[in-house]
Amino acid sequence: MTIKERVDAIVNILDNKKAEEIEVFDLSDTDYIAQEVVIANSFGGKHTLALYEHLKTELKPKGEEFLGADESDDWVVVDLGDIIVHIMTPAYREHYSLEEFLSTLAPKAD
Repeated sequence: MTIKERVDAIVNILDNKKAEEIEVFDLSDTDYIAQEVVIANSFGGKHTLALYEHLKTELKPKGEEFLGADESDDWVVVDLGDIIVHIMTPAYREHYSLEEFLSTLAPKAD
C-alpha cells in the first residue's frame, strides 16, 4: 500500500470508531521524523486506548508494522515509521497544540 492508502486506512478506522477532529499533516517535504502525522480526539480514558487497539487489530493483518507506542488514558502516540498517530483527549490536544508546531515546520533545504 502507498503511504496515502495507509493514512486513509488509519483515518477510516478512527472515524468509524467515533474519533473526532481527525487531521492529517503531510510532512514529506520537511525534516520531521515522519512523512505523515495523524491527530485525532478521543472521548477520553478508555476510548483513547480502545481506538489504539482498533488500529492494531485492523492494521496488523494488513501488514502494518507497529514500531512502538506510548500509551496513557489521555494520549497515545503510535510510531509506524513513516507515519505517527496521536490519539488525544481534547484537553491534551488543546494544551500541547501539536497542530501549531507541525504547521511551523519548514520545508527541507534543497
